[in-house]
Amino acid sequence: MFRLVLLSLLVAAVAAGPPVAKSRADIEEYKQALEKTREEDELTLEDRMETNPQANAWENSGKFEGDIYLDDDIMEALVDSYSTGDDSRMAYIRANSRWPGNTVVYEFGHNEFTLEQQRHIIQSINMLQQATCVRFRMRNNNDRNFVRLTGRPTGCYASVGFYQNRGVHTMNLARNRPGQGCFNTIIIIHEWYHVLGFFHMQSTYNRYNYVRIHWENIQRGMAHNFYHYNQNIVSNLRLPYEYGSCMHYGTHFFSHNGRPTISTTRHYGGVLGQTVRVTGWDVWRLARHYNCPGAWSAEAVHKARTTNYEMIEDGTLVEKEGFNPLADELDLIEEEDQE
Repeated sequence: MFRLVLLSLLVAAVAAGPPVAKSRADIEEYKQALEKTREEDELTLEDRMETNPQANAWENSGKFEGDIYLDDDIMEALVDSYSTGDDSRMAYIRANSRWPGNTVVYEFGHNEFTLEQQRHIIQSINMLQQATCVRFRMRNNNDRNFVRLTGRPTGCYASVGFYQNRGVHTMNLARNRPGQGCFNTIIIIHEWYHVLGFFHMQSTYNRYNYVRIHWENIQRGMAHNFYHYNQNIVSNLRLPYEYGSCMHYGTHFFSHNGRPTISTTRHYGGVLGQTVRVTGWDVWRLARHYNCPGAWSAEAVHKARTTNYEMIEDGTLVEKEGFNPLADELDLIEEEDQE
C-alpha cells in the first residue's frame, strides 16, 4: 500500500509481463475493459459471489482493480498512458490529493442504510480517528466536495483520494448484516483507505522484490488490474512492503484456472488478501500520508510491529498485540522452488 501522489498507472512492461508494443486493437481492448468497470450492469455482488465464491467481496465488485471507481479524468489518463507507454506524461502531481485539513467530509445517501448499518460504518471511522490524526465529519450545506456513502447491491468500491473538481466522491457498500460481505469491518476500512488516497499494495514500483505475477493465470481482459506504478509516481513513505496489509491482493485474484495469479518471492506463512485485521504498518502508512504527529519518528516502528486491529465475532475491532514481520526480513524462495 502506498500514498497516492498522482493519478497514473501502467509502467513499461517487465519480464513475464504484457508486451510493450501496443496495437490499436490492444488499446481499444484496454479502453473497453476500463469502460466495462464503469458500467452499472445487472449483476449484483451476490450474483458474482455465487459464480466466484472463493473471492472476497471487494475483489468481486466489478470495478477497476476490483473496487476502484474510475472518474472520467482518470479513465482518459489511463488510456493515454497505456497508448504511449510514457509514464512521465501522466505525472501530474496534485498537492491537494489529500483531504484538506486531514478531514474527510461524508454523508449517508438518503435511505441507503439502516441505523445499525450506519453505526457499523461509523465504528470504522472511529477506529481510524483513534489510531491517526485523520478526522471525519458529516457534510453541511456549504460542502461541495464530500463522500456520499451508498448501498447499491453491486459491491464495495470507492474513489481514490481527494480532488477539488470531483464534487461527490464515491463510496459504495452493498447492504448486508454488520460483519458480512461489504460490511466486513476490514473491507469498510479498505474502502476508506482508497478514499484517503491509497491504491493496492502489490501495485507499487518495487513489488517484484516481493511478489511474482503469474500473467498466464489471469482472466482474459483482467491483466490491467495487475499493472504497477513507477517510482516517480508513487511513494512507499519510506515504509516496508507488507504481505499482511489489508490493502494487498490475494493469491488467486482474477484467476481463470484456479491457479495463483500472485505468489511471494519470500517464505511467508500468512494470508495474502486477508480481511480480518488492520495491521500496525497499515495504520502507520496512513499516519505518514497525513503527516500525523510522531508519524516520522523512530518510536512509531515498535507499535507498527506489535499492534493490530483485529475483527472479532460481532464485527467490531479490538486492538491486540501481535507481530508483523517485514517482507525484507523473510528468507528468499529459491527460484527453482517458485515454479
